[in-house]
Amino acid sequence: MKKFLGALVALGLSGALWAQEASAPAMADAASAVAAVVAASEPAMAVPAPAAASEAAAAAPVAPKFDKGDTAWMMVATLLVILMTVPGLALFYGGLVRAKNMLSVLMQVLVTFSLIVVLWVLYGYSLAFTEGNAFIGGTDRLMLKGIWDSVAGTFAPAATFSKGVVIPEIVFAAFQATFAGITCCLIVGAFAERIKFSAVLAFSAIWFTFSYLPVAHMVWFWMGPDAYTSAAGADALTQKAGLIWQWGALDFAGGTVVHINAAVAGLVGAYMVGKRVGYGRDAIVPHSLPLTMTGAALLWVGWFGFNAGSALEANGFAALAFINTFVATAAAVLAWCAGEALHRGKASMLGAASGAVAGLVAITPACGNVGLGGALVIGVLAGLAGLWGVTVLKKWLGADDSLDVFGVHGVCGILGALLTGVFNSPALGGPSAMGDWVTASMIAPDAYSIGTQFLAQAKAVALTVVWSAVVSYVAFKLVDLTLGLRVTEEEEREGLDIASHGETAYSR
Repeated sequence: MKKFLGALVALGLSGALWAQEASAPAMADAASAVAAVVAASEPAMAVPAPAAASEAAAAAPVAPKFDKGDTAWMMVATLLVILMTVPGLALFYGGLVRAKNMLSVLMQVLVTFSLIVVLWVLYGYSLAFTEGNAFIGGTDRLMLKGIWDSVAGTFAPAATFSKGVVIPEIVFAAFQATFAGITCCLIVGAFAERIKFSAVLAFSAIWFTFSYLPVAHMVWFWMGPDAYTSAAGADALTQKAGLIWQWGALDFAGGTVVHINAAVAGLVGAYMVGKRVGYGRDAIVPHSLPLTMTGAALLWVGWFGFNAGSALEANGFAALAFINTFVATAAAVLAWCAGEALHRGKASMLGAASGAVAGLVAITPACGNVGLGGALVIGVLAGLAGLWGVTVLKKWLGADDSLDVFGVHGVCGILGALLTGVFNSPALGGPSAMGDWVTASMIAPDAYSIGTQFLAQAKAVALTVVWSAVVSYVAFKLVDLTLGLRVTEEEEREGLDIASHGETAYSR
């Protein structure tokens, strides 16, 4: 842990703190929105005179209604994130381990994802996306109660980022479940090939509850745009949001909630589980780069749902997130290959696939918050930063981070979160940030401060790093004291496929 604490200090001194944009809003004052839908659907008890009727119509607020296009897009985006995880992440990780551990990684990803989806429905969604305090939500949506409104005869609405536009809350809940699931699955790559299967599941449940849910609430929960009706009450509404949202940090699709959060947990786990038998002495190489390439390709495809879906509507910001995800990833692939060629004389398939993931990670918090120029710069820097993370930084940290979770997701997540605050500026081609939710107006170009936004991003990154580190340490310690973290040396040498699951990936 001394090395880990030293790494945190170094990250802080180097300014490598990262943050995220608040991109997936929570329910938009669901009770009032449902009431509006109900009022709009109930027959009038009396027919007013034409003049009175027109005056009433002019004065009445427009009731939010579901748009079929937005709803369809969000269901497709949800499916794409599932594709990212199973099979995308599973194959990417599976190809990187030795053949004797292939099935163990596939199992860890599949079963962890399934576990988190169930916990999400039981209590996770409620604690992340209902009103509570600045750190955690409440219990209004335990078991997703209230998602169906029997009085109104319809599903409860969830806010998007546009006034008067909502999607079914049940779709929003499903979309966010995939985020929680893939975040916990990312962590397993840091201690692959030597951890007990039961320990993975126990740790995931604890960490999900005490790290993922609070960070998601702090970054993404707010009262929704329709709640902001007057300047007088705006500050009070903002005080009901998550702490990082109150700070004004931007995270469009999960730079802090997903990537930094998971990467720090993975690094702590790599230290606490210990190094693999033979690490630094024996050759430990990927057993199937074609599978890794296939997984990376599926990750790239699925990431469009991850990033563009975080707009919560089929609109221009979804399109911006889409194209930025496209170009930043391509730029990162080229940058990683170029850096690798300069460093070791050859560009590798593993490097190209890793570069793609590095670009995807870095653009995640920025995808709907920067222009194309900013996305290209972020992509190039991510490719180079990721290469540095898995070579230079990894050696300095001294941890056996098996599949470079921190080197890629941590380093590039921090980079992307910080650069979001820079390239969000209208002066650098960004769309700016929301300045007034009452009037739905953006901060004017001459009023935008890169320094102020960068500071908000850095604060969010710092809080996420410390929060995840503390929770991860406690969670791993609890699991170690109860179940034990690591398999025996004999089981590790035999391979976890046989030792933990009694089967093999390939016939012998």
